[in-house]
Amino acid sequence: MAVSNAIKEQDVLLEIDDVHMSFGKVLALAGVSLKIRKGEIHSVIGPNGAGKTVMMNIINGLYMPQKGEIYYKGKKINKLKPHKRAKLGMARTFQKVEVFGGMTVLDNIRLGRHIHFKSGIVGGSVYMGRTAREEIEHRTFIEEKIIDLLEIQHIRNKPVGMLPYGLQKRVELGRALALEPELLILDEPLAGLNLEEVEDMARFIIDVNEDEKWKVTCLLVEHDMGVVMDLSDHIFVLNFGNMIIDGTPREVQNHPEVIKAYLGEEDLYATRR
Repeated sequence: MAVSNAIKEQDVLLEIDDVHMSFGKVLALAGVSLKIRKGEIHSVIGPNGAGKTVMMNIINGLYMPQKGEIYYKGKKINKLKPHKRAKLGMARTFQKVEVFGGMTVLDNIRLGRHIHFKSGIVGGSVYMGRTAREEIEHRTFIEEKIIDLLEIQHIRNKPVGMLPYGLQKRVELGRALALEPELLILDEPLAGLNLEEVEDMARFIIDVNEDEKWKVTCLLVEHDMGVVMDLSDHIFVLNFGNMIIDGTPREVQNHPEVIKAYLGEEDLYATRR
């Protein structure tokens, strides 16, 4: 596998090793291997149908690989269901917004805190003592960290279904952050956004990755090459289920197979300009 520099095992948060996945006669992933370092923004790019979303579904447990291994913090997680992986520290947003339209912004984000609640069914039925303290702690976390970060104070009590698409994307990101993930999987977070919304979302991603309050490792699937080049520490390029390169933005930008397979004969930055 083409990797720009050696990776120390203690720095690896997620590892995909020789993963294969097919649907009937359609080969989605053919022996894909990848290591995600702690603290980085690692992007995955490729043409439509390259296998990007299949790869994300395998990582968060929606699909089980037909061959190959998945390791998270050194532990094999092939057979773990999505909710078990969430408890280990994985969160995900989706290509198409997955929110509860009839619920408020706050209630949507609160759903992401469910794995952190310690009160049982009996305790949760009575709002006092430990349950009350726990509710206050979770509300404080949401309001002081997530609501402020995403700048959505003004819509906190509004039904999500009545909000513009760009704000719904923020709410979905907020719900993922409510899990307090170590690894945040972002599946085309900029799709359908206007230029101002793209700039805001890119800023939020940088903040959760770099801010000491968060320090979240990000795995980003995105078609906006300008943002990918600006944000990423490393970029993994897929084409028809095969890896072309896993390298730095500069290495990817100048790789002849990437230019040919993904961008034709144009420079990567030209797609944004």
